[in-house]
Amino acid sequence: MNCYCGNNKTYQNCCEIYHKNGGKTKTAEQLMRSRYSAFVLANGDYLMLSHHPSTRPIKEKKDIVSWAKSVQWIKLEVLETSKGNETDSDGTVTFNAYFYERGKVEVIHEKSAFLKENNQWTYLGLSK
Repeated sequence: MNCYCGNNKTYQNCCEIYHKNGGKTKTAEQLMRSRYSAFVLANGDYLMLSHHPSTRPIKEKKDIVSWAKSVQWIKLEVLETSKGNETDSDGTVTFNAYFYERGKVEVIHEKSAFLKENNQWTYLGLSK
């Protein structure tokens, strides 16, 4: 089975690596994909760890995990990336995340901002 993030690798050879190594990805897109897989798995600890401290929603962790468990995740589509490579310090990833909730297909469309500090990518929030 392919990884939840849509890559043609198994979860063990893809996002699980980042889930186990504290989110040490080479690119912003890898971090975004690993965060999608964390939503599929309702891995709240990883979602908090990979979220930048300045925008991390600590109090909402339980609600995020509860919601992530309540929906059926369908697929992730990466639409565009800007910067976010190994040599960059910031980047954006635009994506659609499809899920099934209350009898219908829903989609989260987001342009996410990522920041790299101390050689570690983190999710900052919605890009402006």
